[in-house]
Amino acid sequence: MSKSGREIELKLELDQAAQDAIKRAGNIEGFTASRTVTKTLQSIYFDTQDQSLRKAKISLRVRKSGRSWLQTVKIGTGVVAGLSSPIEAEHPVKGRALDFSVIEDPDVSKMLAKVIGDAPLSECFETVMKRTTRQLKRENDDAHVELAFDTGNILAGEGSQPLVELEMELMSGSSQAIYEVAKALLKDVPFRFSPYSKAERGYRFAEGQKSETPDPYFAEKIKFTRGTSVELAFRDVLRSCLKQICENRVVVLASEDPEGPHQLRVGLRRLRSAFRLFKPVLNPATVAPLDRMARTIAQEAGSIRDIDVLIEEIVEPLVDKAPDILSFDALLEALHAARDKDTRSSVINHLKSAEVNRFILDLAAYTEGRGWLDPENFHQTSLLAQPIEAYSSKALARQWKKVVGYGKRLEDLTIPERHDMRKAMKKMRYGIEFFDSLYSADTVKPFLKRMKKLQDIFGYLNDVAMAESLPERCNVTGRNALAANQAIGFVIGWHEAQCQAMWQHAKGNWKATQETPRFWV
Repeated sequence: MSKSGREIELKLELDQAAQDAIKRAGNIEGFTASRTVTKTLQSIYFDTQDQSLRKAKISLRVRKSGRSWLQTVKIGTGVVAGLSSPIEAEHPVKGRALDFSVIEDPDVSKMLAKVIGDAPLSECFETVMKRTTRQLKRENDDAHVELAFDTGNILAGEGSQPLVELEMELMSGSSQAIYEVAKALLKDVPFRFSPYSKAERGYRFAEGQKSETPDPYFAEKIKFTRGTSVELAFRDVLRSCLKQICENRVVVLASEDPEGPHQLRVGLRRLRSAFRLFKPVLNPATVAPLDRMARTIAQEAGSIRDIDVLIEEIVEPLVDKAPDILSFDALLEALHAARDKDTRSSVINHLKSAEVNRFILDLAAYTEGRGWLDPENFHQTSLLAQPIEAYSSKALARQWKKVVGYGKRLEDLTIPERHDMRKAMKKMRYGIEFFDSLYSADTVKPFLKRMKKLQDIFGYLNDVAMAESLPERCNVTGRNALAANQAIGFVIGWHEAQCQAMWQHAKGNWKATQETPRFWV
């Protein structure tokens, strides 16, 4: 029996213990569940020597299940936030070898012929896994989701790499059903949206790339072509934010790299900035809960980041500048203890929670399911359809107006207002980074350079204001109290003296920024 069409799958990475626990979970409320079926699957993947199929985002494999072999072509194998929707063509074959004559869809045959040409195909790698499947059907509509628990190994040459994945395939109904099932199943089990298909995992392993502790993820540049609709642009911005949030959540849980919480907070701030920049075209009711949760998690990640800044940028640089009679040992010990024992453990506990899982899955569902649509807004369709280059100019102008509002009162700003101006500039910078592909680099760079420099100055001023909380953060008692308090006094005094000069730089840079041509006008 052959099958052809587009499939929708959500792929999640879990550790083996979490996989086993979810397998044992009971029924999901609102869904009826079939009995589980377990099979051993052996899949062999093919490509040309120069990986022409991989480059074209096509996977080609034959899979053995029992005594049967099935040939599968998947076109469009990219994965976004764990979600993939390739065109799939499956046909039975007689054995381990490929047989293109069985392909019934002429478009698939033409695509393969075009990509492969006369190049010979050979086996690249294989996967051997146990797949346990379960069918879930919702009781009040046609939603049907197939759960697949995959546990096994990728094999290439003499090596192997473990593979543990939970895959949900939408068999019928709305794609929202996949996310509802995921929330009900995962609860407080930490997960990662799989960034790669099994084929891409195989390629990467065959090339020698090993699975290690994930590195902090820095957002990649977003590129729009002129004429792209506002709706598609907003979706792409959300996808970028979601990936940065998800990847760095895993980093914070898996390592103590200080860049992890920083990039997690950046991802959440970029998300909240996107909600502000696109506010005129969104449904406020569906944005509000996502925005609230993003703010909460950003504040928590920021609590780790704030201590890292105090240690690495406020206190440690002064160790060699201070008089020899001062000791920073007690102060730094207290800061590290506050970070590791209290702040970090609290943040990790929340990042592992069902609440954060729900937020991530709700954000993914919002992104891929057009959650911004507002049935009460009769003009929304035309607003979402307008070209992004027209919209971006208005959005940047609105945000710049907020920055200018603070700048006009620069001399009279209180310390909290300086912090507010810094946040307004940060939103402006994120907006520029979202939209800069629409403008000439020669016009964007001068303005962005000025904004970054001004933002760095305000950031330092904010860090120094935060340093004044050192006595409360580091309540050292006993014989080390005097040494710690002396170090704190020196740190605050030194940086406050620096602030006076830095504030003059802020005023000069603000004037220069105002005089820099606004590229969006």
